[in-house]
Amino acid sequence: MKVNFKYNDFPSVEIPDENFGGIYQPHTYPSSRTEEEIIQQGLNNPIGLPRIREIAKKGQKVLILIDDYTRATPAEKILPFILKELHAAYVEDKDISLLVAQGTHRKMSTQEKENKVGKEIYERFPVIDHLWENEEMLEYLGDTPSGTSIWINQQVLKADLVIGLGHIVPHRITGFSGGGKIIQPGVCGEKTTGQTHWVGAMYEGSEILGKTENPVRAEIDEIAGKAGLDIIVNAVQDGSGKIVRLVCGDVIKAHRKGCEIARQVYGVPLPGFTDIVLTDSYPADVDLWQAAKGLFAADVAVRGGGVIILVTPCPEGVASHHPSVVNHKCLPFKDLEPLVKRGEFKDLTAAAFLAYVGNIMAKNKCILVSKGINAKTAEDLGFLWAKTPQDALKISFDLLKKNPEVVVFKQGGEILPIIENKKGNK
Repeated sequence: MKVNFKYNDFPSVEIPDENFGGIYQPHTYPSSRTEEEIIQQGLNNPIGLPRIREIAKKGQKVLILIDDYTRATPAEKILPFILKELHAAYVEDKDISLLVAQGTHRKMSTQEKENKVGKEIYERFPVIDHLWENEEMLEYLGDTPSGTSIWINQQVLKADLVIGLGHIVPHRITGFSGGGKIIQPGVCGEKTTGQTHWVGAMYEGSEILGKTENPVRAEIDEIAGKAGLDIIVNAVQDGSGKIVRLVCGDVIKAHRKGCEIARQVYGVPLPGFTDIVLTDSYPADVDLWQAAKGLFAADVAVRGGGVIILVTPCPEGVASHHPSVVNHKCLPFKDLEPLVKRGEFKDLTAAAFLAYVGNIMAKNKCILVSKGINAKTAEDLGFLWAKTPQDALKISFDLLKKNPEVVVFKQGGEILPIIENKKGNK
């Protein structure tokens, strides 16, 4: 079986037929409705709230939160419809602004912002950066019941109406993206983000990925409520990127409905665990911080003691916005926790990332195939490194010394493996 990935920089890989266990990827759906019709239907039929045009009032300061370059939300398609709703309530352009919910990622360039929202909207409205490292932009709102310190961008607190625009896909840290995630980590300070990410590191990926209710999501919902997120508008896209559903309304009720739909789109049934998962990280591939999503999906499907091969370009390297990551090895949570308690990590979000990946490496071998990360950097983090997917497959076969099954994930950054038969060694 010859397999090609979406990345032109990587050659194809050939898997012997006797070892090939299948290719899995998100579903695509033919539709008689246009994306515009789907967007309008979602806004016309909000979940748990009246329509935006019935909630918004003339003279209100409206803040629309948008996600950044790491997310595939088609904001440029959806924003005109949200603006139409606001204008129907007589909200004027001068009272509307957009805030990039970039979490602890780098700032977007001018071109990236324009691509995100569309040229006309970019020139018409302020598109503000969330400078998460600037404490003067943040305000402390107290702690959640479990002790997370809530630091929020002041722009959110100054607004009369806050609308969160995002999309919903499976997510290792929060179960699914979307909903209140546009607030946390979207517009929070690093302290808040580090604490919530660290909670997720305490759990195996299979306990959170694709689980609507989980401890991290509970923290996010609490923080979003305290910050004053009023309405969400979340798209669900299929494997081709086409919008197949848009949910709008109550932060929790609309989000949970969107998660049900996203599970149908991105969930792929596998008959059982497999020995080798060969995965890309598409569309999460700008750096390893994002590309690890391919690992997280593969972790759910690989048999304990197996191999995960991650094929990803990572043009921006490991994590330029969290440079301390490259100074440490990926270790499981139990090994990193004492270091964190001793104060050896100033960046708790980075420590959580190392634990997420380290938890996987404690059970399986992980091979990185990446043009943007050299062998030394990969090996310092704890990966094996290979120049091509074919080289990585050969290393995998040598490691397992048996006749292993190989499963391929395409769009591994979004896929949700659902194991039908969980008997056997995991």
